[in-house]
Amino acid sequence: MDSVLVNENPIVYPKRKRHVRTDQSNTDEFSVEPIDQLDVFDHIRDIKDPEYPELSLEELSVITEESIEVDDEKSYVRITFTPTLPHCHVPNVIGLCIYGKLLQSLPRRFKIDVRVAPGSHVNEDAVNKKLSDKERMVAGLENPYLVALLN
Repeated sequence: MDSVLVNENPIVYPKRKRHVRTDQSNTDEFSVEPIDQLDVFDHIRDIKDPEYPELSLEELSVITEESIEVDDEKSYVRITFTPTLPHCHVPNVIGLCIYGKLLQSLPRRFKIDVRVAPGSHVNEDAVNKKLSDKERMVAGLENPYLVALLN
């Protein structure tokens, strides 16, 4: 993105061990497969940070398992992410990447809500307002740069 990094030395956290699911009790192909916090985390943990393409959102602790809320019965998912700095200049791009990845990965029945964590960004209200505008989010997903980040 920019040639000058805002956070030249981000803290890099170790990746968590991936969980292997062994419960295959529901084999009916027409049944609704339940979605939980771990499923959602597995979908978004490897998204690359726009400022540090060699690092994932998990490695920068922008997202964690604990920052994900899932209500499978109500088909609702909320992701609350924490930018690496309070004045991070790409929170909208990060939120859009998370939203886009979940839109591709989750069943259509889910409502997806992506927010910046309270107190974690100087423009928190403005960022959350943009992230809650679903028309703007869908339009942003047509940007070739964002599509490349997702893929």
